[in-house]
Amino acid sequence: MSAFRSGLLVLTSPLAALTPRLAPILTSAARLVEQTLYVHLQPGLSLAGPAQPHSSHVQATVEIINLITGLYAGADTYRHLDIRILLTNIRTKNPTPPPSLGSVQNLAHPPEVVLTDFQTLDGGQYNPVKQQLERYATSCYSCCPQLVSVLLYPEYDPGDTSTDSSVVPCASSLWSASPMPPSPKHPLQGYNHVVVGGTFDHLHNAHKLLLTVACLLAQKRLLVGVADKDLLENKVLRELLQPYTDRVKHLSEFLVDMKPSLVFDIVPLLDPYGPAGTDPSLECLVVSEETYRGGLAVNCRRLENGMEELALHQILLLKNSDHSESEEDKVSSSSFRQRLLGTLLRPLSKRPDLPSNVYVVGLTGPSGSGKSSVALLLQELGAKVIDSDQLGHRAYAPDGPAYQTVIEAFGTVLIFGILDILHEDGTINRKILSSRVFGNKKELKKLTDIVWPVIAKISQEEINKAPAEGKTICVIDAALLLEAGWNNMVHEVWTVIVPEKEALRRIMERDGLSEAAAKSRLQNQMSNQQYVDQSHVVLSTLWEPHITRRQVEKAWTLLQERIKSQ
Repeated sequence: MSAFRSGLLVLTSPLAALTPRLAPILTSAARLVEQTLYVHLQPGLSLAGPAQPHSSHVQATVEIINLITGLYAGADTYRHLDIRILLTNIRTKNPTPPPSLGSVQNLAHPPEVVLTDFQTLDGGQYNPVKQQLERYATSCYSCCPQLVSVLLYPEYDPGDTSTDSSVVPCASSLWSASPMPPSPKHPLQGYNHVVVGGTFDHLHNAHKLLLTVACLLAQKRLLVGVADKDLLENKVLRELLQPYTDRVKHLSEFLVDMKPSLVFDIVPLLDPYGPAGTDPSLECLVVSEETYRGGLAVNCRRLENGMEELALHQILLLKNSDHSESEEDKVSSSSFRQRLLGTLLRPLSKRPDLPSNVYVVGLTGPSGSGKSSVALLLQELGAKVIDSDQLGHRAYAPDGPAYQTVIEAFGTVLIFGILDILHEDGTINRKILSSRVFGNKKELKKLTDIVWPVIAKISQEEINKAPAEGKTICVIDAALLLEAGWNNMVHEVWTVIVPEKEALRRIMERDGLSEAAAKSRLQNQMSNQQYVDQSHVVLSTLWEPHITRRQVEKAWTLLQERIKSQ
């Protein structure tokens, strides 16, 4: 059976029986659904009888929350899937009667296939049961007109040990004792106004668990604070963070899919307390193990402001079982951003104007980024590296194409006819030349208008030689690649970055500069973000050299695949 873009998984088994089956059920579903998998919990639903099955309310308990946590924990094995657990029929303990379930809920990605763990007596794809499943799905949610139904049993085997069930945590390990009630069957208390906060970058399963619990507890309104500006400064690879507007867009779609009956207020989070410290209508704050102390600080702030404390509802972190040595051992956005390193971040444009027999990569990055070490690794892997600094020396040499024009434009005659920008041997003194143009935009432009076209021409000559040298990939190593417009000469732009603090440390150590001088150098270059925004591939030398090597090898392998697929 071919894969479907979106699917709806209807889980009908009793809750106690579902936990050991989650891993094989998810494995079977992941074989059929490529992108979005909605999960609908309806324990005890029968699809075997003649009567039309209907959705009914399910009481929210610790057992339900543990199952939801298990689903998101297990789902992290299938990172291609966007799993969303639907909450319309799950209710908390609340004096207000729950809304009726008669209306059909629209979903952002209407399911093309409906799946279920329901078991027929003979274990076959029994048509009347499948018809009932389709009727049930379309009575609850907006589905594609040509909806396909699949009975997963016996495709998954509850007793099958070939699937790694360790990806689904046991129920007893999922929740801390406080503030959860002791009995798994005890109904959960709902709150009219609930608040939760986070960065919500590249929305992942740990975010989804946090948001799902918050939505489950909320009866009227969920206030979501999304970290922005100063709160992002110390994030690992913050240049690869999604823009605030993109994060809010993805967050909003996910929340509305989960529980459309709620009012969602999504606001920028600009300080650690956010609206949780000032909004008197809020009743509950959902936190993780990691942010629990922050929740206590919020309550201290509320007491200082004369408001009641919030009920703190704590969830455990989801573990990242296959994390690399540079990644966190929890499911996190920073680990996701590290996995983006070396991958293609934006689509490539067709370049029929460039040579077809050689592929050109432009390698750039600010001072101290480790660009040169990446260039050496690419050279080891088989690329022809064209060093723009070396080409600059050739251009400035006495027999170079830029020599005469530069000394005529910038040389000042001293006594005995000696030009002040020349060494005694007649070569251009680039330190004096640099001091003459530094801080003077007009003079700098005059120099770059002379030198940059010359370096571009020499670079093109080196590219043209590559096929005869047995090279099919050229890398132009140039700090000023983007400023000079040399990105028009390449198929892809690759950028190397490190945090500014690390770049400063390297520059001071390497060049013997003061911190002020090193800062001045960086401030006269583009920012990391400006480089990244104009790049197809991003690398970072922040970690140990062998980690950088793995990044570059990964990028090289993916590059080879792109070239072959053209």
